[in-house]
Amino acid sequence: MTTLPPGARIHCLGIGGFGINPIARMMHQLGYTVSGCDSNESALIAPLREMGIPVEIGHDAAHLDTYAPDALVISSAVPPENAEVQAAHARGIPVYKRADILGELMADKIGIAVAGTHGKTTTTSMIAHVLAQCGLDPTFIIGGVSRDLGTNARAGSGDAFVIEADEYDRMFLGLKPKITVLTSMEMDHPDMFADMDSVRDLFAEFVDLLPPDGLLIACYDDVEVRRLILNHWKDERPVLLYGIDMSAEWSVIFPEPNEQGGSDFIVTYRELQPDGSHIIGSQTTSLLLPGQHNILNGLAALAVAAQLGVPLEQSAAALATFSGTGRRFEVKGTARGVTVIDDYAHHPTAIRATLQAARARYGDAPIWAVWQPHTFSRTKTLLNEFAAAFDDADHVIVTDIYRSRDVEDFGITPESVISLMPGDVDARHISGLDAATAFLAEQVEDGDVVIVMSAGDATKIGGDLLERLST
Repeated sequence: MTTLPPGARIHCLGIGGFGINPIARMMHQLGYTVSGCDSNESALIAPLREMGIPVEIGHDAAHLDTYAPDALVISSAVPPENAEVQAAHARGIPVYKRADILGELMADKIGIAVAGTHGKTTTTSMIAHVLAQCGLDPTFIIGGVSRDLGTNARAGSGDAFVIEADEYDRMFLGLKPKITVLTSMEMDHPDMFADMDSVRDLFAEFVDLLPPDGLLIACYDDVEVRRLILNHWKDERPVLLYGIDMSAEWSVIFPEPNEQGGSDFIVTYRELQPDGSHIIGSQTTSLLLPGQHNILNGLAALAVAAQLGVPLEQSAAALATFSGTGRRFEVKGTARGVTVIDDYAHHPTAIRATLQAARARYGDAPIWAVWQPHTFSRTKTLLNEFAAAFDDADHVIVTDIYRSRDVEDFGITPESVISLMPGDVDARHISGLDAATAFLAEQVEDGDVVIVMSAGDATKIGGDLLERLST
């Protein structure tokens, strides 16, 4: 990157996805000449074109002639045999992955990297929102679109660089954080991790990126995070723990639902001083988002803000205005009394947390869980966990499995999961997204809640259902 100063021409492959899209946006704001392409249109591409970034649909080696890039930046989904990648190698044009680029972009900033199997998108968005509201104008990269900030990336004028640290393809090993937030650790991405030990090893390698004066902010409630700290973290290196558990330095008491559908709670904290004494304090706090998992995410955001000198009273007031991130418990609308929610949940723990949050917000209302399994490999590896994740749903619809990167299906079908669900669960497989939408339109009634959970293309069910019900 030192050979690519602002003004250099950067061509981004996979520019319509959440991995590369924010990098393209940020590099454009930093003065690079950015172009890009993707195999399909996406909602993230139109805003880039409005900024003046040309985007092609489809991959073609001729793009290198059109844009004469000094370097390519590619997403994890772009294979080595891609025509543009091959042409770049033949011409001696360097090809970078996200990890190669991001560390250099954040090198001169106070890097705040948010990692974990769950919660990293919302926590990153919360931190960016709180810091922006408190006047720190952070640079940020989020794996989703912040509804408050209106974007997934921005080059700010402040010292903080907040980034969602993605473990997939070992991306986060290229970062240079000074503060690392670790929200959770679980088995996921079986196309990358052989077992939980390999997950532990990679996250241990990641937290070791912190410099001696860096700070690890870790969720004490997560068993695997505690295990990493006990077995790997050195006593002389600073760590700050947060959690519902009162053993953590940052914790909460008296959480309860509020009228906005979120939670009210009191944040408590204690800080060890050089003389061995503690500063102890508390602050009443509110969230617009439901669920204990969001309380934890918010607690991490407040702890980060405190490290940057933001008074807790000020950061708590900012957090109370946080309205969420796209596709994370996003209420798409209500039609004929039916509420439709879009969510990115595609792991058993995330599904369970999303449904628990819905139950907390909507009480006894009938909940329809529409789940699109994401990859055959993940469904096979976590089969029993998926089957047990739908306790808070009254009805479950399982769509066809979204293949994504998988080449084989491992003999797994939607019925493989449904057959393991408890006998009293009203669950069915419906093939075809339009068929699932039509079934819902016929079955739902006034007062029902429909939650579409997908990391693939089933998100369209929510919008289509609202349109059907409205007409």
